[in-house]
Amino acid sequence: MSDSQFKTVAIAGGTGTLGYAIAEAFLNDGSYNVKILRRKPENENEKAKLLASKGAEIVYADYSQHDDLVKALKGTDVVVSTLNFDPKGAGFYDSQAPLLAAAKDASVKRFIPSEYGAKFKTGTHVLIDDKIKFGEEVEKSGLEYTYIYVGLFQEYFGWLGYDIKNKKATFYDDGSKIFPTTSLHDIGKYTVETLKIPEARNGHINVAGANLSLNEYLEIFEKVTGSKWEVVVDKDVKNRFKNKIDPVPSFLEDFKATIVQEGQLGKFDNDKFSFTPKPVTEVIEELVKQAS
Repeated sequence: MSDSQFKTVAIAGGTGTLGYAIAEAFLNDGSYNVKILRRKPENENEKAKLLASKGAEIVYADYSQHDDLVKALKGTDVVVSTLNFDPKGAGFYDSQAPLLAAAKDASVKRFIPSEYGAKFKTGTHVLIDDKIKFGEEVEKSGLEYTYIYVGLFQEYFGWLGYDIKNKKATFYDDGSKIFPTTSLHDIGKYTVETLKIPEARNGHINVAGANLSLNEYLEIFEKVTGSKWEVVVDKDVKNRFKNKIDPVPSFLEDFKATIVQEGQLGKFDNDKFSFTPKPVTEVIEELVKQAS
């Protein structure tokens, strides 16, 4: 059963990769009315159609118009933000600030910001600082909040440097570096259950589907592919990016190196939840199958 104070959940960015997984989890749970908040202008979207067919209400709003956004959120108890940064424009703060302001004026009870990564210290990276700045606004808003930290999405191993097609792994730290990861499916389930556990109210929730070293993840990839992989270790990315040393890494490479080298979760809260996350081997097997 859902917490009696929470009946309707709005997911901002619900047709994106993360948002869709969270939306499906709420629909599968069946305890909540689910809104998918989409940006105007209205346009066709297959994921939106699928979610609507499963019972979600698709709501459109102009994020640049405060009143329009407030109207879209009326009657909502919980806002889950899965809004991402725009590499060519708005960062995490600017993309979410209008949503938070509207949530407050719409009398939303709880706001779950677009964290869903690891924890970092201030000054680690410009994108991280943007998240921290927004988090400060969330805590000052008067709304309840929950931060959910999951490490890396397991479906994004390729993004992080595990190149299945070329059997090559690029590490931004020593292979012994421990790195938490969680599947999108389980991230959705964790998000749903944060509404049912008291520790999540104005809390920081740390969960992971696996907490292995870069080498241990590689060993699973090698076993599943039946191949020995090439490994490249590049720990100097951040220094080269900062000091413009050739070959100068891209902004995205610098961000990836930051995630691996600086990210941490601390004590896990997995035991507060009712389910066991799926084995990371299953996700890696699916990734290999998709790449073949």
